[in-house]
Amino acid sequence: MLRASTMLVMLLLVPVALFADDPKSLRVGIIGLDTSHATAFAKALNSKTPAEGLGNCRVVAAYPQGSKDIVSSASRIPRYTEQMKEYGVEICPSIKDLLSKVDVVLLETNDGRPHLEQAAQVIKAGKPLFVDKPISASLVDAVAIFEFAKKHKVPVFSSSSLRFSSGAQAIRNGSIGEVTGCDAYSPASLEKTHPDLFWYGIHGVETLFTVMGSGCKTVSRTHTENYDVVVGRWSGERIGTFRGIRHGGAGYGGTAFGTKGVSPIGKYEGYTPLLIEIVKFFRSGKPPVSAEETLEIYAFMHAADESKAQDGKAISIADSLEVARKQADARMNQLGIE
Repeated sequence: MLRASTMLVMLLLVPVALFADDPKSLRVGIIGLDTSHATAFAKALNSKTPAEGLGNCRVVAAYPQGSKDIVSSASRIPRYTEQMKEYGVEICPSIKDLLSKVDVVLLETNDGRPHLEQAAQVIKAGKPLFVDKPISASLVDAVAIFEFAKKHKVPVFSSSSLRFSSGAQAIRNGSIGEVTGCDAYSPASLEKTHPDLFWYGIHGVETLFTVMGSGCKTVSRTHTENYDVVVGRWSGERIGTFRGIRHGGAGYGGTAFGTKGVSPIGKYEGYTPLLIEIVKFFRSGKPPVSAEETLEIYAFMHAADESKAQDGKAISIADSLEVARKQADARMNQLGIE
């Protein structure tokens, strides 16, 4: 028969053995039900058998309002709202109400224009925030979001799911040595309310920066109705290109060039790799993508629009960011965000 002291020791060890690797349960809120990302994320997180890395992180509340005037997005809201209810998600009448029920937030509104105002509410409430692409509909708003988050010491990050494909990550982590160049491509449909590449070209541009890293100096663009080719010059005289496709065969991928070889970037692998990184971020508070790199991505796309307007002239990334930073405070004041 076991002594009482031995039994006590065993009982004290049981919680450690059972729960040492059991992560804290997180209540997730979603803002914006005008994109399939919202329902896809909720389905994955609220599954009875979630994928490894997604456990104990459940969507409990959603605020449906997303885009009001982009028909392809706004028309989805009623259907996606009903789907969210099927996943056991409470539909909230306001962002304020949602914030009272959750620990962390996925900002999924497909339209980047309201993101600054939406993100500011989340940041002021102190909730870690993931902002889906595009982070905004202007470089100025993107700068303002990160500056506001820094001011309030709230972790924020944004990324396309293409960043976390295994091929892109392997190259970034040295599989072909130091990357000397990259040619990336993706569909690049346009939306008149956003700068050209913000709407869908972001996927291929994110792939380009995942492989090349930050350090792009200038951007020049050749544009036709069906295609775009955007050339970036990086530090070290490296060159990276993005091809945006609006006609004919399309897809996601590219080719990376390195000091130890040349490699295809590989295929798109769905939402799960991104979602795993989001959950890690929610638990650690450490963004997997720096604010600086994300802002350089949006400066690249902004500069591509400037180059298009100036017949392909090379546009400085640093100059684009400097102007945006000067305008960010005025933008915040315009919206009454403090």
